[in-house]
Amino acid sequence: MTEETKKCLDQAKESMNAVIAFYDKELQKVRAGKASPQMLEGLKVDYYGNPTPVEQVANINTPDARQIVIQPWERNMLPVIEKAILAANLGFTPQNTGEFIRIVVPTPTEERRKELVKKSRQDAEQNKVSIRNIRRTANDTAKKLKDNGIPEDMVKKLEGDIQKMTDEFIAKIEKMADAKEKEIMTV
Repeated sequence: MTEETKKCLDQAKESMNAVIAFYDKELQKVRAGKASPQMLEGLKVDYYGNPTPVEQVANINTPDARQIVIQPWERNMLPVIEKAILAANLGFTPQNTGEFIRIVVPTPTEERRKELVKKSRQDAEQNKVSIRNIRRTANDTAKKLKDNGIPEDMVKKLEGDIQKMTDEFIAKIEKMADAKEKEIMTV
């Protein structure tokens, strides 16, 4: 394997690993009835005029499987955080105690769980498309290598390696989606 073919394969693998990491993060946000701080990831609050992630202005804990407790470092942030949670339409209602905000995570209904499974399957499909796009880009790079004087048999082997790697990453996404579906449907 030449330096160019190795570089092509490494770039594709790095990009595919990034897709897997992204999908994993997305799956963590899908709530399956169990409280987790990741449910609030991406939630922005107005911190003195600047949109700021809630985890940068408060401590977020899960004392048990049904609750999320948000304790801001500044008490005047309580109503701001509460308003941001309601505006984000996350499917739960915050309770402001004056000291912290408590969120009781409701058990999703059968219908809601099916919606969550459908969404995680759609996300899986989108990420598989991303993997296939990376494969196409890597194959285009391989074809250019052939034009640059790399032997055809070496390019064919590289394309085979790219396809094998693509199949492995798509199988990983399927496995992750199956595990999430099982988690969501378990009451």
